[in-house]
Amino acid sequence: MQDTENITIICNKKEIVLNINRILYVQMRGNWALIHILDGLIYQTRITLAELEKTLGDSFIKVNRGCLVSAMAIHNVTDKINLCNGESLHYVVRKKKEILGKIQAKQQDMIGSFNVEGVPDSEGKYHEHYRLFDTMSFAFADIEMVFDKESRAVDWIFRYGNPALAKLEKIPLEQLIGSSFGSLFSNMDSKWLRSYERATLYGETLKIIDYSPEIDTYLEVICFPTFKGHCGCILFDISQIKSFRKSTDTEKALALYFEKLVNANR
Repeated sequence: MQDTENITIICNKKEIVLNINRILYVQMRGNWALIHILDGLIYQTRITLAELEKTLGDSFIKVNRGCLVSAMAIHNVTDKINLCNGESLHYVVRKKKEILGKIQAKQQDMIGSFNVEGVPDSEGKYHEHYRLFDTMSFAFADIEMVFDKESRAVDWIFRYGNPALAKLEKIPLEQLIGSSFGSLFSNMDSKWLRSYERATLYGETLKIIDYSPEIDTYLEVICFPTFKGHCGCILFDISQIKSFRKSTDTEKALALYFEKLVNANR
């Protein structure tokens, strides 16, 4: 049985309700389906692949004879399908165009659902919304993603940044705010784009630790969804991470921010 967001299965003789948006992929083993969930759990149930295709709908892609993958779970497609949790799956090469088309269609639907309701319409209103980050010792930015005609993120625009962000990026705030990243830096690394894209579209909170060639610094970045079409980014210079870890600023700021979001949506 299924409603628009959940599927009910029998696993170990128990009835279990699963949120479809938390399903990464389904792998068939004979007449048994192994349903892989975001938190790492695997549920086994007796059902055919055809039944699952009908139940899960168009947001799942049949990538080979015995595997359905959520379009939302796909990070990218190379010689394998690479998922957002780090797993990789084999697929039928002739299906690559179909797989990429379904991912694009899914993202187009999401981008098309974006609206300006509740989104600040001026630099001053963004600042009012985020003013509690002004005095934080770590860098923080709210960025608005820029998508191309194929619904892929290609850049982002800084809508809010605190003084610590300007210090980290080595660019004055008045130059950062309202500017796209690509207009300020010529050597954008796509790994940041793909993570910010997933936070924006799929509501994920992600942590990336990697080298940023734009500012010649190793960073730890936590990104999470904010407004429709936006994500928030907390950035740490790895060389200074110990001092940040001793402070509770991060936890306090996030707690205050998410509490504000909850109150605003009541």
